[in-house]
Amino acid sequence: MASTGGSGASAAQYDVFLSFRGPDTRNNFTDFLYRTMVGQGIFAYRDSEELHAGDRIDDLLRAVGNSKICIPIFSKGYASSPWCLRELARMMELYESTRKPEILPIFFDVSASDVKLKTELYVKDLDKYEQRAGGDSKEQWEAALRKVGQIVGWEVQGKPHGEVIELVVKEVLLKLKVKQRHLDSKLVGVDKQVEALNELLDGEFGTGVRFVGIHGMGGIGKTTLAKIVFNQTIGI
Repeated sequence: MASTGGSGASAAQYDVFLSFRGPDTRNNFTDFLYRTMVGQGIFAYRDSEELHAGDRIDDLLRAVGNSKICIPIFSKGYASSPWCLRELARMMELYESTRKPEILPIFFDVSASDVKLKTELYVKDLDKYEQRAGGDSKEQWEAALRKVGQIVGWEVQGKPHGEVIELVVKEVLLKLKVKQRHLDSKLVGVDKQVEALNELLDGEFGTGVRFVGIHGMGGIGKTTLAKIVFNQTIGI
């Protein structure tokens, strides 16, 4: 299912819309991907709510249409969510009529064959919608899955998450034709890390060149932290 930095700002223009099923990837892969994008200055939409009511789906579908790139993150439970399927169908509808937004699929713990309905994984979930959603919706969702499954994307299973996230973000920046983005002026929760890094850089260790390494798993904000310190150093 999708998650954001801005559920209510559907009229805005987003760089990326993330579509994912919350219980599957919200607190791991999708969170790291989202944070890495924000760190690179990418205006990404991820829906912050897990359950929706009333016209909330209209907000999500408008956000899809107001995004330059859509990234569906296919997990084993993706097709069990009608919200995800509606988002996906909207992506394909717009893409086929206008070629926008561009779609970059990520196959998290499934294969392209699963998404193209060549296995039973998603077929079982779709069969449950026969009564509830109606035949037309089910057919639309099936068609969207088969078409998106043919688009070249990234397979995550068996690979380090950080490595895949770096590839995805690099491709997004390339698609957006942006080499470097300014940092979000409203970043929070980094003051202590910035202070600690500045203390290491300001210590009295002579006049030689000093290197301070920043290490950790992909998506935790290493690049963002380095940019903040750099910007402070040159007075930005």
